[in-house]
Formats: sequence, structure tokens, C-alpha cells
Amino acid sequence: MLLIAISWIYILVTAVNFGVFLDKSMRLEITDFTVTVLLGLLGISIVGASWAIFFRLNIEFHWLLLVMNLVIYIVLNRFVNQRYRDLRHQLMALPKSLKILLSLLTVLTIAQCSALPFIIDNETYYVQTIKWLNEYGLVEGLGNLHIFLAQTSGWHILQSVFSFSFLYGNYNDLSGFCLLLGNFYAITHLAAYFENADKSLAAIGLFVLFNPLLFQFISAPSPDMPIFVISFILFSMFLQNFKKPSAKQINQLLLLAFFIGFIKPTAVVIALLPAILLFRNAQLQVSKMLPTVFVCVCIAGLFVAKNVILTGYPLYPTLLAGPVNVDFAVPQELISFYFGEARRYGFFLTKAEFDAMTASEIFFRWINVSKINGAFNVLSLLLVAIVPFFIGRFYNKKALWILYFLMVLQLALLLATSPQFRFFLNFILFFGGFITVCLFGTRRGISVLYGASSIILAVLVFFSIDVSAITQNKLFSTTKNFRFQNLVFPASNSNLNEHHLVTKGNLKYHSPDKNVYFWYGGNGALPCVNTQQIDYFELNFNFIPQQRNASLKEGFRSVKATRHDP
Repeated sequence: MLLIAISWIYILVTAVNFGVFLDKSMRLEITDFTVTVLLGLLGISIVGASWAIFFRLNIEFHWLLLVMNLVIYIVLNRFVNQRYRDLRHQLMALPKSLKILLSLLTVLTIAQCSALPFIIDNETYYVQTIKWLNEYGLVEGLGNLHIFLAQTSGWHILQSVFSFSFLYGNYNDLSGFCLLLGNFYAITHLAAYFENADKSLAAIGLFVLFNPLLFQFISAPSPDMPIFVISFILFSMFLQNFKKPSAKQINQLLLLAFFIGFIKPTAVVIALLPAILLFRNAQLQVSKMLPTVFVCVCIAGLFVAKNVILTGYPLYPTLLAGPVNVDFAVPQELISFYFGEARRYGFFLTKAEFDAMTASEIFFRWINVSKINGAFNVLSLLLVAIVPFFIGRFYNKKALWILYFLMVLQLALLLATSPQFRFFLNFILFFGGFITVCLFGTRRGISVLYGASSIILAVLVFFSIDVSAITQNKLFSTTKNFRFQNLVFPASNSNLNEHHLVTKGNLKYHSPDKNVYFWYGGNGALPCVNTQQIDYFELNFNFIPQQRNASLKEGFRSVKATRHDP
């Protein structure tokens, strides 16, 4: 816990510095502390991604970061210090009960981040992605080794910056820092709701109620967490500035929306929020948007460059632009296989079963999937059905209707691609909070809900819970809880640490010792991939990954396997 708390102080200081720099250099006039920090993280991710194209994200990068921190503070110290005074004022203005809640959430968040991770994707590719970035930067054709590594997110680049791998190996908790930011933002908005009874503010404030669910994401760098947090902030800014937004407010929305796109392209619907405000306010001076447009173009350029380096496809995870002419482009057969697996995963069907079903049968299968997946799928449809009633009855505002239609659009896109409920969870949480406010919106009612949520959260943090009744994942059927030996040093960043060396052609790789999930890599030395995966692609597609030359930095390509007839 102690090491995580110290690292978060450094992350906060660095993010505030970069946020103030973006604010002053682009004349954004940011007034919210949380937005300052998030835009600071965006600035760091831009610098980190640019560096990773050429170099590893290791101690050399931190020397650069240190110099940038010092220069920014020396030049802009008056404005940086003002941000901390604003933070202190916000904290002091909170009611005592909310100060206690925020303190409790801070301790519980750090404690949960000190525990073992509880996310499958951490074992399939999060740990490996960050190790590659720390040791080599962005590597050409890395998707040939393990197709999941092609999904390297802007959030993973940011986590690799703050993993401090040259100091200690178990930092893996940037998502927890992000959730704490989201909770702070929500609590300050709940305090505002107590003052003026604006239901949209209360819906943002009730983000805190969902911590028992969100805490399961924070001991690993899940890109879903910043999507949840930034979405709530975008919803809040959109609702509050819908009628008469200024150029500076649209600029902030646009930057945060592009940050979301850089983190997780499947959340692209969120980018429509600033686009709608721009359409409604076409009279805004274009000159006031130019710096923001330039930064957004840089983000888009880095997104394309990252994808080309990792896969050979500029617009991955789509194949719309086709591959560029490079020898390390991932074969389309392998990408198509992965896309098919991703789509079927939400239905828990084999390829044969999926291909034999009609569209209506697939839809009803999605509704009737058992356990937590099916429950959230039904909840999604239920929200689509009942939210219009609550909007019309309790808060009939055009801006909220627009968010509702974006929710419907997001759900339709997911049903057509990869219908996993976590890709839709930002809308579920927001409108779930909105309905809760409509039903239990008194100060007393919200206080009771907050108390119940905090008790549940404390139990989940300090006790392991058997969740096999609500999940189909047998590998993670028990939650990971804080242990007192982690008061200073956090637990390992992986549940899978035992590997053996395998040779395939010119590729020597580390494979998990246990017979585990097909896509698992865990915390093996580089390069690391499950031998089941290598054998499967050789048998079914006649491709094996090979190094492009003796150096791992030069990357990988897929080559046709040489078959030896008996």
C-alpha cells in the first residue's frame, strides 16, 4: 500500500503539471481539478507513445519526464500552485460525511490495488504488453506473436510509463488511481446536488455506488476503467454545457473524447458528444479550435502509427484500410479468427453452433446467457425500455434524450461486433444512477445507499468471496482480497509466474507450465506465449511466428510452417 500511495503522489504531481501546461498553452481555461489531471494524463500518453515508437519506456524516458516536470513547474508554478489551492478548497468545502467517505474510498482503493489482479485480460496480455513497452517500446509485428498484443492501448502506454519497472516489478495500478479520480469528481458533484437538486448532477454523484463492481477492475490496468470515469465526466460536461457551450468547453470535451478513442476504439460513440455541440454551435470561431484540432490530429496519427507497427493495419482493430506493404503484417486469416472468437465470446458459442443459428436465435441466446453476463444483457435491454419513461417523467431535457439515443446506438454496435456487457457498462452505470436518483433522490435515501455500498465494498476488499454462482469463468471464481503483508509492498502483478522455454524455428519463447487458458501468457520472460496457441495456429492455419532477425526489437512475422510428411 505504501509504495502505491507514494507512486500515486508522483503520478498526480506529473499529471497536474502536464494538465496545466496543456491548459495554458492551448487556452482551455480548465476550472475542474479532475479534468486538469485527466488532460495531464493525456499529455503524458502522447509523449510516451511518441517515445515508444523509437525507444523503450524505461529509465531513459523518466529522465526526460523529470526534465519536463521541472521546466513546466519553473515556468508555470503560479498556475500549478493555484490548482492545488483549488483542490484544497474543494476538499474543505465538502460536508463532513463526504470527507469521511472520500478518505475511506482512498484507503480501500489503495488496499485493493495492493491485492492480486482479478481480470482475465491481465493474464492474457496486459502484463505482457507493458513488459514489451518497458523493455523494447512498440515492436514491429508483435501481433504475430500473440494477436492480443496488437490491442496495445493508450492506457497501457500510460501504465508502462508509470510501472517504474527499473525500480520495482509489481506496479500495475493506474486504473485504481483513475477510479479514485472518478470518485472524487462524483463526490464533489453530489455535494453540488445537495445544494441545487439537479438530478443530472446526482446521477454523476451516484457513480460511487458502483464501486463494489468497479473495484474488480482496478488491480490491473484495464482500459475499461478510464472509459467508465471519463465517460461520466463527459456526460456531466455535456449536460451542464448543452445549451450555451463555449469554445473552451467544447475543446475540453473533444480532447477527452479523443483520449477515450486512443484508449479504447470500441467506445467511439462517445466522440459524438463534442460533435453534437459543434453542430449546434457552428458560429464558434474556428481559430479557437485550431490548437485542439492539432492535438487531436496528433493523437489520431499516433493511433495509426501504433497500429501499423504492431499489426501492419492502420485502423486496427478494423480491417477497413487493409494492410500496408510490410513483411510483418499479421495474416488476415489470423485476425479474422480472432475477430470471430471475440464476437462469439459474448454468446459462449462454438463456431459451428454460431454459424448454424439465425440472427434471432443468436439474439435470444445473448439474452439467456447464464450468470452475470446474461443478467447485464437483460439489464441493458431493460434500460433501453424504461429510461424514456424516467426521462419524460422526472427530467425531460433534450441533452439527456441525446445520451439515451447514444446508449441505444452503442448497444446496437456492440450486438453487431463484440457484445460484452463491459463495453456498454458506462451507459448502464449512468442511467442506473439516474433511475436511482429518480426513485431515491433524497439526501437521506442517497446517504443510506452510500452506506450500504461502503459496507459491501469493505467486505470485498478484505475478504475473498466465492463468485462461482455468477460467473462462468472457472479460473477466477474467487475474488482477490487485500492481505496485511501488502501494507508496504503490493502483491505480484500476475497470478501466473511459472514458465518453461520452448523453441520453434528461430523463435525461443516462454510458455506457461500449467495447462491453462489458450490465450494465457502471464508474467513470463519475453517473448512469452502459450504453446497451445502456437500449435493451434500451425495446425489450423499453417502459420508460425518467427523473429525477423536475431534482435527482439526488430519484431516478428508470420511464416508458413514447413510440414514434414511421415
